[in-house]
Amino acid sequence: MTVRVKDETKEMAPRQKQELTGAESTRPGLVFTPAIDIFETEAAITVIADMPGVRPDGLGIDLRENVLSIEGQVADVRRENEQELLREYETGSFRREFRLTNLINQDKIDASLNDGVLRLTLPKAEAARPRKIEVRTG
Repeated sequence: MTVRVKDETKEMAPRQKQELTGAESTRPGLVFTPAIDIFETEAAITVIADMPGVRPDGLGIDLRENVLSIEGQVADVRRENEQELLREYETGSFRREFRLTNLINQDKIDASLNDGVLRLTLPKAEAARPRKIEVRTG
């Protein structure tokens, strides 16, 4: 896929599922970095995170000291009486962190999860929103 960004043409390729590196885990199993997309409007920043297999009861979102953490647990898809013949889809958990600035209204962050896709809406603080300045004459 070719994308044009600010007078430049860049080749874009889909990102493969990546295991989280450089962090210690206290739980057994693999930890993956969810693929994300980030969009911005004048009012908010939206973060879309792909977390296949994560259900609402396995999702945790935490905000501490301006760090927004998302973590999703995925249960193993095997049933008790099944014998594994081939496994290409690895299960584990997802984890990602974002450092927020004071330009985000942290009290109004909203989250929804639909079919393994997490949508976080980070509303901008009033001070960060563009505003029109009225010019007076005379």
